Amino acid sequence: MKEKTQKNVNAAFIGEAKAYFRLLAYAEKAQEEDVPQIALLFRAIAEAERVHATRNLNLAKEIVVKDTDTNLEKSFQREKTVSENVYPDFIKDAEDEGETVAAQVFSNARDAESYHAKLYERAIMNVIKEKVESYHVCQVCGYVADRKAPDKCPVCGAPKEKFKAVEA
Repeated sequence: MKEKTQKNVNAAFIGEAKAYFRLLAYAEKAQEEDVPQIALLFRAIAEAERVHATRNLNLAKEIVVKDTDTNLEKSFQREKTVSENVYPDFIKDAEDEGETVAAQVFSNARDAESYHAKLYERAIMNVIKEKVESYHVCQVCGYVADRKAPDKCPVCGAPKEKFKAVEA
């Protein structure tokens, strides 16, 4: 793919992915405000944006899905980079600007990402192949636990009830 088109495909993917999540948030708000028809509209258009994002993702050369071992290794490296290099800078900037809530969100994400890297590393080392039947995702910070939800999230302290099961 030529340079400008590649750049545009990447930009389109990012824009469509953002639209998907933004519209889901709008749908939640409409549901809270007891406007179910508008919530339904937002969810339907969010699904369309997900289709667009997926099509752009499939076009993007740098985000090509490879074999599982390669995908695990790339995912492990990305999680390490984000937790060790990206989020620390975000945290520092937020703290420097007195944005304590943003700093806390970034800190939780950094810590959760480091746990994600450990899960990927275990998978690469074949420690978890065919043994885990479910994961539990903290809906506050994104921490992922294997097998069962902890009584308290080790990253943000959320109670067990805040975990969502992802099952095989």
